[in-house]
Amino acid sequence: MELGLKGKNVVVTGGGTNIGRAIVLAFAAEGCNLAIAELNRKAGEKVAGEVSAMPGGASATVIDADVTDMGKTDAMMAEAIDRLGSVDVLVNNVGWTIDRLFTEKSREEHIREVDVNLWGAVNCINAVLPHMIERQTGAIVSISSDAGRIGEYREAVYSACKAGVIALSKSIARETGRYGLRLNMVCPGLVVPPPGEVSNPDSMWAQGMEALFTDDVLERVRRAYPLRRMGTAQEVANAVVFLASDAASFITGQTLSVSGGYTMM
Repeated sequence: MELGLKGKNVVVTGGGTNIGRAIVLAFAAEGCNLAIAELNRKAGEKVAGEVSAMPGGASATVIDADVTDMGKTDAMMAEAIDRLGSVDVLVNNVGWTIDRLFTEKSREEHIREVDVNLWGAVNCINAVLPHMIERQTGAIVSISSDAGRIGEYREAVYSACKAGVIALSKSIARETGRYGLRLNMVCPGLVVPPPGEVSNPDSMWAQGMEALFTDDVLERVRRAYPLRRMGTAQEVANAVVFLASDAASFITGQTLSVSGGYTMM
């Protein structure tokens, strides 16, 4: 299948580790030019180096980013447009939570979940939308979660935010379809990064999430999936790349779960 992505310019937020890294490398394999928008420049530069070593002519640049800050997000997108010449695809990948019961979480944790998971998507979409409308073309793929489709135990506010990302994207898809813009969502299952991959101290995996998912817990997760295995970052990335591509040119406002049949919605 011809995806029609070669030479396209793509911004991936949080592209330095785990699912974000896989998304960057998947677009690079299609010959895209990448802007890796990262809070942790070192992690982003490591992935940019991987892109440079790939055959096919893809390129990657790293841009400092904090999606929770509207001013910084506007500056990030302006820099991406300046470096790449244009932005054809935005992938809202950044996410953050720590699994705890609602009553066990502090107000500060709730605020951070909203800031990262919902305001982050709002800020990034707001920053790129005028550019895409002016060009009459563009694809935005946001990483949501099955937690936002069904509600998830120990992830109450996170679930609310991810549901918000779905509704936000559907609403904007309705508003901007006349300009040729498409917005879709991908909901991954649990994807645990390999040991040693996470270098960002602000990552949820560096702040306690990794310790929660013991071998026993992961085995219970596997049994909850009809396919009886964990998914990979690459499998999530494949769905993102497809939805951003010309092969999905008549798909907008849709939510695709890549979670081994966990929800089947």
